[in-house]
Amino acid sequence: MLENDKKMDSLIKEYAGYCQNTFQIDPELYTKYEVKRGLRDISGKGVLAGLTDISEIRSYTIVDSEIVPCDGKLFYQGIDIEDIVHGFIKEDRLGFEETVYLLLFGHLPKNEELTSFCELLSSYRETLPTGFVRDIIMKAPSKDMMNTLARSVLTLYAYDDNADDTSIENVLRQCMQLIALFPMLCVYGYQAYSHYHDGNSLFIHQPVREFSTAENILHMLRQDSYFTPLEAKILDLALVLHAEHGGGNNSTFTTHVVTSSGTDTYSSVAASLGSLKGPRHGGANIKVVHMIEDMKQKVKDWTDEEEVKQYLSDLLNKKAFDKAGLIYGMGHAVYSISDPRARVFKSFVERLSVEKGMTEEFGLYSMVERLAPEVIAKERRIYKGVSANVDFYSGFVYNMLGLPTELFTPIFAMARIAGWSAHRIEEIINDGKIIRPGYKSVSAHKAYCPMDERK
Repeated sequence: MLENDKKMDSLIKEYAGYCQNTFQIDPELYTKYEVKRGLRDISGKGVLAGLTDISEIRSYTIVDSEIVPCDGKLFYQGIDIEDIVHGFIKEDRLGFEETVYLLLFGHLPKNEELTSFCELLSSYRETLPTGFVRDIIMKAPSKDMMNTLARSVLTLYAYDDNADDTSIENVLRQCMQLIALFPMLCVYGYQAYSHYHDGNSLFIHQPVREFSTAENILHMLRQDSYFTPLEAKILDLALVLHAEHGGGNNSTFTTHVVTSSGTDTYSSVAASLGSLKGPRHGGANIKVVHMIEDMKQKVKDWTDEEEVKQYLSDLLNKKAFDKAGLIYGMGHAVYSISDPRARVFKSFVERLSVEKGMTEEFGLYSMVERLAPEVIAKERRIYKGVSANVDFYSGFVYNMLGLPTELFTPIFAMARIAGWSAHRIEEIINDGKIIRPGYKSVSAHKAYCPMDERK
């Protein structure tokens, strides 16, 4: 290391110490001033910050004026997500495009409406600017696909003649283009990284007009473009279940906050991508996969409940895996008894595990799902129920589909861009004030000290 580099590193460490001393706030002050950290109260219930028509999350009912936890429910535009899934599965259709239509326009499409909508999305997949893959995606490929995706989104601003027009018609056009282009931006970004960093063969497949979003993801990602109907169906289901989750989740709230400033669509989406990249939001399924892989190495008999319980206890007591004291994929900020998305997902996950010859792994996941709440209740003081969330199974599904972990969170983004788009449009239409919550200063006042008197 050069002498100048050592000096810079030393200064940064010193400055970091200043930050630590300056910005550390006494935790008791949050209680004193009744500040809801994370905008949630002690039971996990969110502080009401807005109204939305787009989706509803239900985790409790009111009985005799008392809050009673219930099995989780999720509604898209007032329709139960379980009914939506049952509807297109029963008719042997893929459902993501129909779900996007519902979220954006508030009603389920008729056959001809869905056909026209899918044709429009297919047309938008062909609007990636000439040379964009070569000049933007292939240049300076990043190891993190979320950063690659955000950079691509911000660069698309430069190609849009009406980038700053926030009329509903223009914003809808921009959002639909991004919904259509996200799979290409993510997959091509991964192919560039895989080639330049890992030395793998580089191949770029153009999307197929007749394919759905899920089918195109698998087609563009795999060298031979081959996928089974069940693989497409389960990836499509994952997109449906991740498409929207209320206005209060971190990335969607970011959409509302940034949109309220009057900025352009590309900036709003890039900000939400930055939020989703965070491991506390979009990266949980990767942690689940790594945790289970560690468990498979440490637990000799995957069918032994006592051995699995001991490992889970070791996780909570910071003796196993990353020693963070967490069982990843268990618990949710909103749900208590059950996450409806995990409930819907599980039966299809089992079918895929049979096709992939991974039923033993599925059995281990199922056992952890069953035992973890019991272990957590024994080891921790909890204020509400604990259950598996959708991230518990999604990483396992992506593993079985052979998707690289680098694309786990981008797939979340490919789905959630639908919800972000609906919330951006809702925020613009309702023309609310710029979102600016209050922060109370707890800093003591100090007198200014002249330079020659400072110690």
